[in-house]
Amino acid sequence: MSRSESRDDVRRRREEIRDLRRQMRQSRHELRRMGSRGQPEESRAAILRAVAIEFSEQGIAGARTDAIARAAKVNKALLYYYFQDKETLYGAVLDEAFGRMKLAIFQVLDSSLPSSEKIVAYVGAYFDFIASNPIYPRLMQREMMRARAGDSVHIERLVKSYFEPIYHRVSELLHKGIREGVFRKVDPAHFVPSMIATIVFYFSSAPVMRRLFHFDPLTPERIAERRAAVLDFISAALFKPCSSANPGVRQ
Repeated sequence: MSRSESRDDVRRRREEIRDLRRQMRQSRHELRRMGSRGQPEESRAAILRAVAIEFSEQGIAGARTDAIARAAKVNKALLYYYFQDKETLYGAVLDEAFGRMKLAIFQVLDSSLPSSEKIVAYVGAYFDFIASNPIYPRLMQREMMRARAGDSVHIERLVKSYFEPIYHRVSELLHKGIREGVFRKVDPAHFVPSMIATIVFYFSSAPVMRRLFHFDPLTPERIAERRAAVLDFISAALFKPCSSANPGVRQ
């Protein structure tokens, strides 16, 4: 890669970070306006949790603003005063959720770790984010269903603002590791979705797993086991067997 290309990459990534931070500030500003004057940060967090839970469980059609207001302990009129409708509120929640995910992942992708360590750290960061926010897979599932039916007004923005930048960065990392002889020759268009599915499906299918295996898959112990299994599985699929750069996550 030439110096000019390297500078272009750095400039592009800085612009992505600036755009993301601006979107996050706007989203947080919208959420702050939902509460009363002087409302503590804990109340704003309660509003966000209430909105996310209601939409993830009921979908936008079934979600009720009175339930959101009651759970967050705010006046329902405030929700309609600051947001035009449920769709606007839903969009703010999606931006907050996936904006935080992107920031967490970019902290790893922007690091100076070697390719072998960075891909493992990326998978770990993605897993940890989903484990800490298990309702987000349900939110995305519902949005995917709406997009498939042609009803989503948010999917284009979500793809352009969050999923596409992450995909490109992880694809670059995979290609770099392949050139270095650390990774097997994989196709990012297949391998990246496979990594994400390995992480997300565990949490979205927890109700089935609870009945199938007769244990709670979401206890801290089971989540730690799953995290180790995911890292082991992806490492076995990606690293060349003879690679000395394999960080040894299967141990």
